[in-house]
Amino acid sequence: MNSTHSRVSSLEPPSPPAPVGFWEAFAFWLKLGFISFGGPAGQIAIMHQELVERRRWISEKRFLHALNYCMVLPGPEAQQLATYIGWLLHRTWGGLVAGGLFVLPSLFILIALSWVYMAFGEVPVVAGLFYGIKPAVAAIVAQAAHRIGSRALKNRVLWGIAAASFVAIFALNLPFPLIVLGAAAVGYVGGRVSPQWFKLGGGHGGADKSYGAALIDDHTPTPEHARFRWSGLMAIVLVSGLLWLVPMGLLTAFYGWTHPLTQMGWFFTKAALLTFGGAYAVLPYVYQGAVVHHGWLTPTQMMDGLALGETTPGPLIMVVAFVGFVGGYVKALFGPESLFLAGAVAASLVTWFTFLPSFTFILAGGPLVESTHNELHFTAPLTAITAAVVGVILNLALFFGYHVLWPQGLAGRFDVASAVIAVGAAAALFHYKRNVIHVIAACALVGLGLKLLGQALA
Repeated sequence: MNSTHSRVSSLEPPSPPAPVGFWEAFAFWLKLGFISFGGPAGQIAIMHQELVERRRWISEKRFLHALNYCMVLPGPEAQQLATYIGWLLHRTWGGLVAGGLFVLPSLFILIALSWVYMAFGEVPVVAGLFYGIKPAVAAIVAQAAHRIGSRALKNRVLWGIAAASFVAIFALNLPFPLIVLGAAAVGYVGGRVSPQWFKLGGGHGGADKSYGAALIDDHTPTPEHARFRWSGLMAIVLVSGLLWLVPMGLLTAFYGWTHPLTQMGWFFTKAALLTFGGAYAVLPYVYQGAVVHHGWLTPTQMMDGLALGETTPGPLIMVVAFVGFVGGYVKALFGPESLFLAGAVAASLVTWFTFLPSFTFILAGGPLVESTHNELHFTAPLTAITAAVVGVILNLALFFGYHVLWPQGLAGRFDVASAVIAVGAAAALFHYKRNVIHVIAACALVGLGLKLLGQALA
């Protein structure tokens, strides 16, 4: 055992890498913004491989410590993790750059794709591609419910919470925030009465691996800028509050409270605070508000937007940019001659309000997290919320499936071709474990082929 340990130790680099310059880090975060495909799991894996294993900017233990904190926050954990590490390396500007570059490439790509979708969506080729994509999206959401459920539902109490949340949103049509609050209350009480039902195993493993000495190693002292100070906390909260209040105040002053841009800012602020469990968890809330209540887009457009979000880099919650673009475009906020401008402004606005809380949580809470390097655990309320999210996502899968299989409603015809594509996508995802992007691409080609064949035979 000792000789083996010595052999492993001798293979480890003896000293940490040289300090990382700001612009060197800037180049990496920019690259990450363009290659961060695969959802949060894929994005976190890319960061681990690059930052822990290859570059050794941060040790395994410190990386997981930061990740565990990001996992208990509302918002996209991968983007928050990038913000945290950037902040740890290069102070506030480092965090802003790392988190911002994680989002901006995706925003620009989605604005361009959303414009193509709205301007040319009726072109047979584009329509055929999306005909195949829609069934794939229904299968992808069903897989998300299964994936999160298999990890979160560890006992019959949590299964019961998931079932109750499904009934609440499917049968009773209760709003998503109310379901989250109810689950949190159940978890809070249950965690004190019967804590054994609300213990969730660590989903990211222990921090027992070493890839050699890191720049921020296990025992590296907390940098001076990352130490907790009340003055620093108050400054972050004050600045963040102003960054929210000023644009919201200007929108209200210029357009009024009921204007779509003002309502988008307010709605997506609330959405940003409800994204426990990842982007799939907040999609039902976005659907309820954006589709049913405000009418910014249709159910079919919502599915198409989710497909675009799946096939672009960045966090999946960036689908909100598509929602904003379509809402601004359809409502012709700046007149019929400025449809693209309206969509682009709305997409940028909702992205601002969606991600501002994530930066606040990291910059304000990071020093508190750095004050202890003990493992952070999920609280009982969060465990219950995660269980409730499973039922909500299952409802979303059924909603998408209904609109795919009966596009004209239950009184209309059953779309056999879409059903076959959906079954094929589900088999590829569940049985063959294929990549989401590959499945979407294959289904898009099948849909295009069916549409072209239908036109040839017509």
